[in-house]
Amino acid sequence: MFSLILRRSLRQPLRRHHHHHTPTSPYSEPLKSLSSAPRQNPSHIRSFCSASSSSSSSSISDSEFRKYVGYFVLVLGCGAATYYSFPFSENAKHKKAQLFRYAPLPEDLHTVSNWSGTHEVQTRVFLQPETLQELETIVSDANRNKQKIRPVGSGLSPNGIGLTRQGMVNLALMDEVLEVDKEKKTVRVQAGVRVQQLVDGIKDYGLTLQNFASIREQQIGGIIQVGAHGTGAKLPPIDEQVIGLKLVTPAKGTIDISKEKDPELFYLARCGLGGLGVVAEVTLQCVDREELVEHTYVSTMKEIKKNHKKLLSENKHIKYLYIPYTDTVVVVRCNPVSMWKGPPKFKPKYSHDQAIQHVQDLYKESLQKYRPEVITDKSVDNDEQDINELSFTELRDKLLALDPLNKDHVMKVNQAEAEFWRKSEGYRVGWSDEILGFDCGGQQWVSETCFPAGTLTKPTMKDLEYIEDLMQLIDKEMIPAPAPIEQRWTARSKSPMSPASSPVEGDIFSWHTCVKRKATLLRQQ
Repeated sequence: MFSLILRRSLRQPLRRHHHHHTPTSPYSEPLKSLSSAPRQNPSHIRSFCSASSSSSSSSISDSEFRKYVGYFVLVLGCGAATYYSFPFSENAKHKKAQLFRYAPLPEDLHTVSNWSGTHEVQTRVFLQPETLQELETIVSDANRNKQKIRPVGSGLSPNGIGLTRQGMVNLALMDEVLEVDKEKKTVRVQAGVRVQQLVDGIKDYGLTLQNFASIREQQIGGIIQVGAHGTGAKLPPIDEQVIGLKLVTPAKGTIDISKEKDPELFYLARCGLGGLGVVAEVTLQCVDREELVEHTYVSTMKEIKKNHKKLLSENKHIKYLYIPYTDTVVVVRCNPVSMWKGPPKFKPKYSHDQAIQHVQDLYKESLQKYRPEVITDKSVDNDEQDINELSFTELRDKLLALDPLNKDHVMKVNQAEAEFWRKSEGYRVGWSDEILGFDCGGQQWVSETCFPAGTLTKPTMKDLEYIEDLMQLIDKEMIPAPAPIEQRWTARSKSPMSPASSPVEGDIFSWHTCVKRKATLLRQQ
């Protein structure tokens, strides 16, 4: 850039002189003369640079040259002063860049991250109202001042959809169960109540929610707004349990919405990603609390194809867990305890210690390879937990963290997981809110897809074809894909924004979850 500016400053006097003496061929001859004149005819230079214009053009060129050199030196000086002047403490929250250093974050900045730890943002506006009136004031003020503000729940979604620097409002302090109607089996709650709080609050009434996601930490407002789901081809996503809600909007104030009052707005608002306003209260349709029998066993893709239609139609809750680089499919199905038969009588072939032994042995072997300073079951680091105290999911996370991008290492971990599930086959009995949740295992980034899969009477089998194609792609590209790849099903939702939205009653949808562990994310960064 600097050389270009200098060249233009030299051209300018040449253009003026040549236009005065030789109107034709405005550029070629003067530049040619300038390059050849010192060798052939010095007087030729004097002929086109007259005595009267020589000193003025020379002074202009020199002044412009000095000006741009000065600018260049000034920029360099400012950059160096900025780089070496800013303080930078060791506990600063920003990461060090390669070329620049940053000052610590101001004290009034809030660092907000999602539950998985995969996204975070700093903001000066993070508001937590305690009452409906405070929430109404926040939304009204933001609208009047033309300030954007976004509702955010517990951050269970593994993306950054709720995070913004401009401002967030969180209803964690509005978490009360307001009203329970045992006869109608309904409950009205503030949107900030967490799923586990709600379940605990209504179990004494003999009620519970119809379906659950795998985790219990979601706020009710958030779990309905993002179209979350449990599993069971006869059961819809969780937004279908909503029968009424109170919405605080920027322009219309606080409005009560129900299917009877305004069905179009109701279906839009109950799964609206917070785009229509802040959900303040939710009324949910509950069901009777019941005990479930969970049956876990290992199958193969060939057997799954043969029995898929029957499995979907005969089980209230069902999911498949695929383990890449193996032919293992873990089937988990749950059904109410039979009033006549009672819980099944089953004695497992292996104890828990025997089931987890292979995973523990692989972890010890891998520690010797990747961390040779670990000599015994307990690391020399006092913070390292005893291997025998780690659960299966904790062991899996630690194993993957040792070398998450090494396909051969991940294959060994997957094979150890397949062995664990083979030795963990059996039954478990418990309340639905205890059975349907499970330990996902550490912080993770989840990629989920959802698409129609036909009906219960006529499934398209596209869901299993999808998994087969995915497994072939993983194998072909040699992707270090950890287990499990999870597959669930739900009935349709009438909410237009739901991933399982459909106007056709009887449609079923297949949901697929691929997990990327946090250790993998850190290595890739």
